[in-house]
Amino acid sequence: MSLTEGVLRVLEEQAVAQSFSRVKILWLEIGELSTVDPEALQFCFEAIRVGTLAEDARMEIIRIPGQALCMDCGKQVHLSERYASCPECGGEKLQVSGGDEMRIKELEVE
Repeated sequence: MSLTEGVLRVLEEQAVAQSFSRVKILWLEIGELSTVDPEALQFCFEAIRVGTLAEDARMEIIRIPGQALCMDCGKQVHLSERYASCPECGGEKLQVSGGDEMRIKELEVE
């Protein structure tokens, strides 16, 4: 719930800064390694948007694949779990390089 409330706060701040009064569509990027549950986020958004500038908004979620650099083999690899081993060499020294973020990508507003 707190993540969704944070998104709504950002929308309200941007509404003041950019002079819009209503959000029609909100696109969120959520990384596969972010530990954010998109379905829970959607449910919370539906609950807290009532009476706000996003009351009639649609939330679109874009999933970002998990990526890591393997320090053992030097390859950029896809990860679906944060603490997985390298799918190329089995190494355990992985540095996450993408897919751990959650951010507002785009808004359609009035």
